Amino acid sequence: MLTFIITAGGIGKRMGGSTPKQFLLLNGKPLLMHTIERIHHFDPAAELIVTLPEAYLKDWEEMCEKYSFQIKHAVISGGEERFDSIKNALDLANGEWIAVHDGVRPFVGQHVLAELLKSVKTHRAVIPVVPVKESLRMVDGESSVSVSRNQYQIVQTPQIFEGKLLKKAYEQKYIHSFTDDASVVESIGARIHLISGNDENIKITNPVDLKLAEILLHSSKDTY
Repeated sequence: MLTFIITAGGIGKRMGGSTPKQFLLLNGKPLLMHTIERIHHFDPAAELIVTLPEAYLKDWEEMCEKYSFQIKHAVISGGEERFDSIKNALDLANGEWIAVHDGVRPFVGQHVLAELLKSVKTHRAVIPVVPVKESLRMVDGESSVSVSRNQYQIVQTPQIFEGKLLKKAYEQKYIHSFTDDASVVESIGARIHLISGNDENIKITNPVDLKLAEILLHSSKDTY
């Protein structure tokens, strides 16, 4: 069994306005619904668990009714940190394989999802990455130095893990160096396997991203 934890527990202050970014409309319905639909399209039998800000649980229930959103999913309150939200969701997760995905990434490729599921059965911890295209500089106070972009990759989600490995990793206490699930799992000695992600799998965090999402949505054939 495959479980997807879709984390949408943040408020998204960088987007501006009073509405959390996961609830902003994209092509006439909340962004989060697009993300859930894409995951459901990949595996209609997957267990779906969505983390949301506690203050917006009722709002989400009303949105699902308003937009006739009927994809089955469990909802749980997010915590103070992303780490806490995932830890809460893991209490409900039953899958042998557990993937964690950002609720504001509605364009992960179906082929990427397939490769993640295939690879995790061998490697136990797998994440999608894409190359850095711009030049990079490492900054130290007032000075900086050029670094090779070939040594770096941009990390995306979903990140997928053997279920018992992910749950074991989340038994530890939160520390600030935990920036994603891979960093949590890596901290207990697991090796993270990388696969190629897809460039369209953007994380929508500001108004420009939302405009780009509108373009991607209208050009998407649900494959990438």
